Amino acid sequence: MEFTLPTDPTFSDAATIARVHANPGFGVHFTDHMSRVEWTADQGWHDAAVVPYGPIQLDPAAAVLHYAQEIFEGMKAYRHGDGSVWTFRPEANAARYARSATRLQLPVLPAADFLASIEALVRLDERWVPAVLDGRSDDEGVDDGRCEQGHSGGGQGEQSLYLRPFMFAREAYLGVRAARSVTHLVIASPVGPYFPGGVEPVDIWLEDEFSRAAPGGTGAAKCGGNYAASLQAQAKAAEHGCSQVLFLDAVEHRWLEELGGMNIVLVSADGELVTPETSGTILEGVTRSSVLQVGRDLGLTPVERPVAWAEVVAGVEAGRFTEIFACGTAAVITPIRAIRSNGGELVVPGSGEVSLRIRERLVDIQYGRAEDTHGWLYRLA
Repeated sequence: MEFTLPTDPTFSDAATIARVHANPGFGVHFTDHMSRVEWTADQGWHDAAVVPYGPIQLDPAAAVLHYAQEIFEGMKAYRHGDGSVWTFRPEANAARYARSATRLQLPVLPAADFLASIEALVRLDERWVPAVLDGRSDDEGVDDGRCEQGHSGGGQGEQSLYLRPFMFAREAYLGVRAARSVTHLVIASPVGPYFPGGVEPVDIWLEDEFSRAAPGGTGAAKCGGNYAASLQAQAKAAEHGCSQVLFLDAVEHRWLEELGGMNIVLVSADGELVTPETSGTILEGVTRSSVLQVGRDLGLTPVERPVAWAEVVAGVEAGRFTEIFACGTAAVITPIRAIRSNGGELVVPGSGEVSLRIRERLVDIQYGRAEDTHGWLYRLA
């Protein structure tokens, strides 16, 4: 699919972009353009173009507003030391996008066109990808109130361009059926660390009332409804001083599933990386699978199996589980200090040494500082 580019594109001035890069936050600033492709039942995919970033005009009866027929992905573009721009395992995102589309009865965008929509946007808006100096982003010394850190273990110097492909039903009708008119868009946002304090251990809340997903539901799809369903529990977590919520299964309220937007991994004293297996209710995280492979490269043993909350409590108290961390595209890896629940607080005793070692290796691959032995990197510009 060939993407039409604007004949006379308009760009933000260099000073504006520099101000954003100095303190980007996460997901609050956006580049000058977006990729767009339309689909109809009659024509299939058509009208591929990069257009100015701006509001979307929708009919009040658009299906997405009433029946939540939409999906999305989350990726990043990284500036390497030689000035080139790369993304990380986009084929995996394209495959998950297709699976999500099938589950939500949306048309499948071919992987080649999914990648083309990202490439076209990043190449046009490349100036928005933060620059690097000496293997670090050029704003690493900026004092913006966030904690100090060094190299890839910190976060403040890990600026990137966050990429958000998404697809939604735009057909105007009231009736429960698959829409016959759909739009795929890609927008981009320069970002800093997901957690403002950088890589610091966080406290999370164990949710035993609300569920994120149920067997046969949409837990394995990346769709907005799953995240909306987590918000009330997330608010409860905040009330208990926690930054994230950890969900249990919807049937027995006994087995670990995932956080509101991240997967969970436990580090054992005998070198295992234990994580709940994906069985339809847990999102198959790209970072999750990458963490397991990097762990294997570092001599650890990945184990995917059901994990009961009672096993976590007993394992931490007995010293079997020495670290627990969350992982996802936005934050990469975040160590967990404690898990709070209605039954009290479980403090994780480990220093985070293993989790941060995995994080450093993974981030160094993404930024081109370490050899990519798995063929994960994909050049965009």
